[in-house]
Amino acid sequence: MLSIVATPIGNLEDISLRALQTLREADVIVAEDTRHIGLLLKHYEIPHKLMIALYDEIESRKVGELVSLIRSDQKVALVSDAGTPLISDPGYKLVREVINQGIKVETVPGPTAAITALTVSGLPPDKFTFWGFPKKNKISEAEGTNIYYVSPHKLLKFLKLLKGNQEIVISRELTKVFEETWRGSVSDAMIKFANPKGEFVVLWHI
Repeated sequence: MLSIVATPIGNLEDISLRALQTLREADVIVAEDTRHIGLLLKHYEIPHKLMIALYDEIESRKVGELVSLIRSDQKVALVSDAGTPLISDPGYKLVREVINQGIKVETVPGPTAAITALTVSGLPPDKFTFWGFPKKNKISEAEGTNIYYVSPHKLLKFLKLLKGNQEIVISRELTKVFEETWRGSVSDAMIKFANPKGEFVVLWHI
């Protein structure tokens, strides 16, 4: 069986009892960065596991190996660096192949930065589109609330693609010590975040 396990996006206490139990019982943990998940296991005193790295560049050629492990009755847990796997993170190709082969997949839900930012944004949550990370020099929009992940070194370039007077919400470092949610115009955001630090979620409503 393959278990998709959500992990904290910042605050290590934001993990479910079920997620911890699944990680304890797993024979193998598949992680975007094995060093990162190792810190989480250490924090919760979970014994060391066989850990296999899975990131975008190697996912296609790792799928066969991982499916073989699952078929050999190994309990495999898939995690990302933070939040819910597959949401702008690797894992989709593995999950698709496991499903295609008739193997059971379960999900252990938990934090996702996009939903966390939406709930605190003050923007209408009844209809929203999550776009993930932006494509180069292009922003797509849809009716309702639009949500993007933006890395700090691309934030200013991203903001330049929006209208200067457009009202937006920016959340950064969600659930961490320096968590911040800011509301204002794009022009003001470029001043406020002239030296961006942290991971950003940018939202607006149309």
